[in-house]
Amino acid sequence: MLSVSIFMLTMGRLGDIHGRRRIFQYGIAVFTLMGGLLSQAWSIHAVIVFRFLQGIGGAMIAATGMAIVVSVFPPEQRGKALGITVACVYAGLSCGPFVGGSLITAFGWRSLFYLCVPLGAGSFFLVGWKLRGEWADAKGEPFDWIGAAAYACAIVVLIVGAANLGHAKWSWGLLAAGIAGLGMFIALEMRTKHPVLNVSLFRNNRVFALSSLAALLNYAATFGVTFFFSLYLQFVKGMTPQQAGAVLIVQPVAQALFSPLCGRLSDRYSAEWVATGGMALCATGLGISAAISAFTSLPVLVAVFLLLGLGFALFSSPNMSVIMGSVAPRYLGVASGLVGSMRTLGMMTSMTIITVLLSVFMKGHSITFETQTDFLLTMRAALACFCLLCGGGILCSIGRLRR
Repeated sequence: MLSVSIFMLTMGRLGDIHGRRRIFQYGIAVFTLMGGLLSQAWSIHAVIVFRFLQGIGGAMIAATGMAIVVSVFPPEQRGKALGITVACVYAGLSCGPFVGGSLITAFGWRSLFYLCVPLGAGSFFLVGWKLRGEWADAKGEPFDWIGAAAYACAIVVLIVGAANLGHAKWSWGLLAAGIAGLGMFIALEMRTKHPVLNVSLFRNNRVFALSSLAALLNYAATFGVTFFFSLYLQFVKGMTPQQAGAVLIVQPVAQALFSPLCGRLSDRYSAEWVATGGMALCATGLGISAAISAFTSLPVLVAVFLLLGLGFALFSSPNMSVIMGSVAPRYLGVASGLVGSMRTLGMMTSMTIITVLLSVFMKGHSITFETQTDFLLTMRAALACFCLLCGGGILCSIGRLRR
């Protein structure tokens, strides 16, 4: 995730300059090759290095994939196409843990990375065979290596600080330094002729700015839900990990099923309104979750997961459609990479809130029967915070509605 965060924006810009199809296909090649090397890893250090390099391939794929979809389909079909793309993402997320667990149980952990090779090779040749043409709307422009390096350094410091909040006091200093580094990066980009991130997209494009902020707040509000409910189902409800996983899978399955429909809705009606409705459903689901107790029934929990899944399906692809439709074609790669960065920053924000609240309420104690009350207080407080974040996202979403 650190690697993806560092290179997402860079790969989006490189795709705009050198061709999105080229960067996308090279990304598949890097991801596949590193998967093969991971299957032969000889130490934990080798695993970490290969995973970091595999993350670069992942960033190349993620930063250009959505941009290619938007480049290929006309505006009146954009929501449908993005909805199907998002559905595929969540279908993968849904079956991944089950398939991964089965493979590990039967053949060991290396089998996960053996599987990368045929799947990746098939994807590589399918792209070469079926995906014709190239999209490089910023071809010939120079690449801002200084800006890319400044962004990478700021993100590394920010993530390392956020990841160690519960372990060391110096982490707060790193967190502050990372935020300051992002500020310096923005100041640098404002003075650069061909920046890796065109800051005017935020200053002069209200729809793009508010839609990106809405995405950040939505990811920050929803990422920590699975973290808390996985612990709640096991330590409060007494479920096994397998049982808890079967319950938790309801949300991504709902997102996968509803995303194509929600994408088509955003083609027929205002995508901004559809996304706003999705954010409102997420806020409602989080508000209900904040009142959950040890005695809440399983049907209520399943209903909450369905509500959150539907809410995120209504928000995700329509909001992406709004973002990608609000920028010129030459910035599609940057916009796609920026949405990925918003996702990562949102996840960091969510986990930072969780870490702080766990230190306040749990005081370093493990989750046991004796500390169950403190854990429930932590969970309710965090979900209430997430609900407020969603409220802020609703305001951003309303602020970009067409007059």
